[in-house]
Amino acid sequence: MTHRIGFLVNPIAGMGGRVGLKGTDGEAYKIALKLGAKPVAPQRAKRFLLELKRLKLQENIEFITPPHVMGEKYLRETSITNYKVVDMKLGEETTAKDTKEFVKKVLEEVELIVFVGGDGTARDIVEVVGENKPLLGVPSGVKVYSSVFATTPEKAAHVLRYYLEGLAEITKAEILDIDEEAFRKDKLIVKKYGTALTIYVQGLVQPSKEPSMENPLEEENKKAIARYIVENMDKNTLYILGPGTTVKAIADELGVEKTTLGVDAVYNGELVGKDLNEQKIMDLIKKYRKVKIIVTPIGGQGFIFGRGNQQISPTIIRLVGKENIIVVATRSKMRKLGFLRVDTGDPEVDEILKGYMRVIVDYNEEVVVKVV
Repeated sequence: MTHRIGFLVNPIAGMGGRVGLKGTDGEAYKIALKLGAKPVAPQRAKRFLLELKRLKLQENIEFITPPHVMGEKYLRETSITNYKVVDMKLGEETTAKDTKEFVKKVLEEVELIVFVGGDGTARDIVEVVGENKPLLGVPSGVKVYSSVFATTPEKAAHVLRYYLEGLAEITKAEILDIDEEAFRKDKLIVKKYGTALTIYVQGLVQPSKEPSMENPLEEENKKAIARYIVENMDKNTLYILGPGTTVKAIADELGVEKTTLGVDAVYNGELVGKDLNEQKIMDLIKKYRKVKIIVTPIGGQGFIFGRGNQQISPTIIRLVGKENIIVVATRSKMRKLGFLRVDTGDPEVDEILKGYMRVIVDYNEEVVVKVV
């Protein structure tokens, strides 16, 4: 039996991450280009397709895809031949309008839509699809908070395998996104934009991001973690501080201003870099040499790298080393998670990070957690 599957790529999804723009909506795409941002979605699309080929799944699929950079290009480059290109004209820059036009054209002839993109792409698709056909997201955005996404491009291929074998569950999923303009002003406003059908396979598909809950016990826990970290900071060491309120508590304890949703750096208790992109982090590493990274997992999802902190790139992680990564999280967050995830964009770096890591969960208290 041949399965007809829509395959769509948002070629600019995720470009803003490494240059510190936190997204590519609106004018951010042009700014990202000026800052030297490189596309990440094409490589993620090919990782997904190559894993499909390794699993020999392409033999049972006919892909229905947009022309050129929105799908056809990557099927051709991975030598997948069983596909049909939808007749539509694309401009120099692809837009949400192109995404919606493609989905409208193929909705009646496909059983499933696989897309490479982020939360914004998911929003555009569900606006047309609603709950009429299931969606499967190959993650390529900056945030990726919605629960229609596999945890990595390769895992998306395995989710599709379970679906084709009749072993996956079709469930409802939340489509979440943030206000990127508010995000760039250091305000996290996450909204639910709709509900979609998706393929669910436990461990391969991510849940939605859980909102940060403010309560006195949680805040005290963050402060205790912060006191412990600050008391044990090495002198003459650059500390790269990832996003999140738990990491912000460390900056508060130091008495320096932290970009809650960005990446900052301190050295000997002084702020030496604020809202940094990949290049600026690299410049600081060259200057200070001895470096540690402090990150906190995303609530509900468990990602410590690859969601909202792409400025800390695979190159930076390699240079710093796994042994110099400090993970902090409140006890309640870790009780709900039980594990950590990574999706750095480099499968080799992901493998380096897998295994077990210590997570500081209170003052002089840590747990050992598996990175899956």
